[in-house]
Amino acid sequence: MSLVTTQAEFLLDMCKLIQFATGQGFTLTAGELYRTPEQQEIYMKTGRSQTMDSLHLKRLAVDFNIFKGGKLVGSKTVLAPLGAYWETLNPLNSWGGNGKKLVDCPHFSRGPTKPEWTRVT
Repeated sequence: MSLVTTQAEFLLDMCKLIQFATGQGFTLTAGELYRTPEQQEIYMKTGRSQTMDSLHLKRLAVDFNIFKGGKLVGSKTVLAPLGAYWETLNPLNSWGGNGKKLVDCPHFSRGPTKPEWTRVT
């Protein structure tokens, strides 16, 4: 499967996630989808990331700003239904709330494998 096809399928799943989240009383706004290699390098130097192989570089990850009741939320408990739904849409979808090393609840991605989360929030 080509990268373009994978990106297109990822965005279609994003649409489903946004609709699901809206139905659950959440409001999602875009945080960060694409990162340039230069921006990723800055994140590496500042400790915000520990990899230069971020799925953001391939447009296969998004960090949302997630609100409920007008307040920004980041709690794993509150966002768990979104993460669980996201991971049912495709076996390659990963939610940052399930990170083994670091938890990154606003992060949703599609990768060739389920990565270790490295972004510090």
